Amino acid sequence: MKTIIKGGRVIDPKNNLDQCLDVLIEEDRIKEIAPQIREQADQVIDASNKIVAPGLIDLHVHLREPGREDKETILSGTRAAAKGGFTTVLAMPNCEPAIDSPEKVRSLNQRIKKDARVNVLVSSAITLERAGQKITDLDSLQKEGVLAITDDGSSVEDSKIMLNAMQRAKELDLLVIAHCEDVFLSKKGVVNKGFTSTKLGLKGISRESEYSRVARDIELAEKSNARLHIAHVSCRESVEMVAKAKKRGLRVSAETAPHYFALDEEAAWSFDTNMKMNPPLRAKEDAESIRQALAEGVIDVIASDHAPHTINEKAIEFDRAAFGVIGLETELAVAITELVNKKILTLFDLIKKFTVNPASIIKIDKGALSPAAVADLVIFSPEKEWVVKKENLVSKSSNSCFLGKRIKGVVEYTFCQGQMVYARQD
Repeated sequence: MKTIIKGGRVIDPKNNLDQCLDVLIEEDRIKEIAPQIREQADQVIDASNKIVAPGLIDLHVHLREPGREDKETILSGTRAAAKGGFTTVLAMPNCEPAIDSPEKVRSLNQRIKKDARVNVLVSSAITLERAGQKITDLDSLQKEGVLAITDDGSSVEDSKIMLNAMQRAKELDLLVIAHCEDVFLSKKGVVNKGFTSTKLGLKGISRESEYSRVARDIELAEKSNARLHIAHVSCRESVEMVAKAKKRGLRVSAETAPHYFALDEEAAWSFDTNMKMNPPLRAKEDAESIRQALAEGVIDVIASDHAPHTINEKAIEFDRAAFGVIGLETELAVAITELVNKKILTLFDLIKKFTVNPASIIKIDKGALSPAAVADLVIFSPEKEWVVKKENLVSKSSNSCFLGKRIKGVVEYTFCQGQMVYARQD
C-alpha cells in the first residue's frame, strides 16, 4: 500500500524542516519526502494549503480503562486522539484498580493491542494503589515496557518515599511525572483561592498548594538526579521554579494544558462544572505567565490532561462535581487559536511542543518525519474554523470546557503506522 501526500507545508521541527513537499508512505514507513514525487501510489491526498506534521504526542491522558469504561475506553479515547491529530498518548495509571503491578500492565497492554487506534504508552503508579505508602516494583514494571511512573491525581505526600522512588527511577532511567499538590494546603477546595472563591462562596485551592510541592519535588530531583516532569503547571510561581531549575542544569521538564493558557478563573463564575479542574483555573496573570513560559521554552510540552467524566458526575452542584475536562479533540485547535494566531508561538514552535519535545522527554523514537521512520503523521488546516459541540465529539464523555467556542485548526487526516486512522467527513 502506497500513499502520496501532495503539496503540503511539511513542518518537522526535529529535522528543521518547513517547506512545501510531497510525502510518500509505503506500508508502515515514510519512504520519501521530496518535491514532486512522481511514483505511482494506491491513494493520493491533496494537502495544498494544509500542514503536514509528525503525529502529535500527548503525555497526559486518562483512558479510564480498566474500571471506568462508562467514562472512556481505550477504543473511544484513541478514536478521540486520532481525531485530534494525536498518534501517541501516554495513559495515566489512576484506573480502577490502579496500574501498579506487572500483571496489570500486561493486561492493559493486551487491551491496547486489541482496541487502540493509535500508539498507547503505559505509565505505572509510583506507589501501590497510589496510596503513597509503598513503592511499586519498578524493575518489573520497566520490563513490561513502562516508561514513566506517576501517582497522577495524587501527590506522594511522604518526601522520603518520593526521594526513594526517584533514586530508583534514576537507576532505571524512568521518567517521574509529578502531580504537585499539597492536600493540606488545598484543603478540599474547588476553585482558585482568592476573589473567585470569595465571590462564589466556595472553598479555594491556593497557588501555594501547587508551587510548594513543585519546589519540594525539584529539590528531590536535584538530590536524586532523576528525570522529573511537572504535570499541569497552572501558576506563575511554579513557572518561576521550573525556570530556575533548568538554569541550574537539573533534569526537569514541564507541561501545561490548553485551559491554563486559554481560560482564567473568571470562566468559573458561571458555575459551569466543565470549568472545574485540578489544579483550578487561575488568575489572569497566571494565564499570562503560562503563555510567556511557553514562548520562552520554560514549559516544554502542551498536554490535554484528558479527563472524561459522565454527565451524572458533572451535572450536579459545583462543589460536588468531579474535577477534570476532556481535551484530545480540541487541544491542537485551541493552541493554534490562542497561541499561534495571537503571535505567542509560531506554528513551527507549537508543533515542537506536540512532537519532538514530548518524544525527547519520554525517550521514544517518535515525533519526526524522517525517511524510514514509522509513518505517524497528521494533516491539518490551520485556518479552518469550527465550533466545539457535544454532538460532534467522539470521546465517550463530553465534559469539555470549550463547548460553544469557535476555534481555528481542523484535522483532516491522521495516519498511525502507515494506516489512515482518521479522515474528516464533510
